[in-house]
Amino acid sequence: MDFALPEIGEGVYEAELIRWLVQAGAVVKRGQPLAEVMTDKATMEVPAPFLGTITSLRAQPGQQVKVGEILLTYDSAAAAQVPASTPRGKAAETTARPVIAAGMNRNGPAQADAVGRLPVKAAPSVRHLARKLGIDLSTIQGSGPDGRILIDDLAPRIQAAANHTAPAKPAADYGKPGTRIKMQGMRRTIAQQMALSKRTIPHYSYVDECDVTDLVRLRESLRETYARAGVKLTYLPFFVKAVVAALKDVPIVNARLDEQTDEIVLHDKYHIGIAAATPSGLMVPVIHDADQKDIGVIAREIEQLSSAARAGKSRRQDLAGGTFTITSVGNLGGLIATPIIHHPEVAILALGKVVKRPVYDAAGQIRPADMIYLSLSFDHRVVDGAVGAVFANAILRHLQNPAALLLPTRL
Repeated sequence: MDFALPEIGEGVYEAELIRWLVQAGAVVKRGQPLAEVMTDKATMEVPAPFLGTITSLRAQPGQQVKVGEILLTYDSAAAAQVPASTPRGKAAETTARPVIAAGMNRNGPAQADAVGRLPVKAAPSVRHLARKLGIDLSTIQGSGPDGRILIDDLAPRIQAAANHTAPAKPAADYGKPGTRIKMQGMRRTIAQQMALSKRTIPHYSYVDECDVTDLVRLRESLRETYARAGVKLTYLPFFVKAVVAALKDVPIVNARLDEQTDEIVLHDKYHIGIAAATPSGLMVPVIHDADQKDIGVIAREIEQLSSAARAGKSRRQDLAGGTFTITSVGNLGGLIATPIIHHPEVAILALGKVVKRPVYDAAGQIRPADMIYLSLSFDHRVVDGAVGAVFANAILRHLQNPAALLLPTRL
């Protein structure tokens, strides 16, 4: 029998096969992951809606597969045997009634598996994370609808594992001299996106420096308080809030150019992309409605989204809809960058590292200050140089009054 690539998301018509999780001759159960595929930088698993033996794999890693195209073939009769200890009635019930793959809509009661256990309700991304962390989902009490296990339900186990032992980070792979690396998967997607951005958008850069001494002091005073609440407070949430405030001051920067209608579309939503370096390449998860969230919520989301991206389990909705992007070179020691705009956005901000150095105050006296460079790239079709400078000054103004960034979004 043939198994075709099923529908994997609204508006998604094809996906790239990243790797097979089964081999020819393997016996698979319903709900068992068959392969990993990638769409728009989001990697997901394709679960088996059948019980059977794989007879052949019909696609190769790196191949683009359209929805409805054959992925593999299998023999359902070869694996229809049930352990002898299983009651005949239960086996007949299990094999006669279809089991819908995890993540798809379910109509009617859940079906038992071949040994009489109810299947765990969890999305493929949750199963993928649990498998990587060695977590048995059958021991987790789900908090979602009908007991569905959510990512947040794994948090206590993840935290316990982190407290017990911190896993070593995988060594960076920068290539081997004299070899060839095939452009596929994440690297191909990044290359296509960057080429589109540079080919389409006439970039220009604007750099300014900002005194963040008060911000450094404020963050240091709050870090322990947030840590007790389980939130890792970095500088980035403050920059997100400052950027959102600046976008409200200068709405033309929170926009996109509709080239079909020759119109500049100004957004009324503030979805801030946060560039994250992952083993597979650069990904940009998005904090949606950042204007409606406080510093603590944004900090928690940044940590969750970045961790998901590094683990290769970002959801498509986590990577879609951004209206402005922030990236950082400071964590690697950089001062200034010329970032590429994330098409179809019209601007991007790169953060350098915070450096303590002597500066002159208003009275002409030298004092120590924490300074940072802000590197901005703009789409010159939409944002002129003077407007870019006004926007940069707005960011500086909000960063230099960091306490105001802690105020509720609606007073």
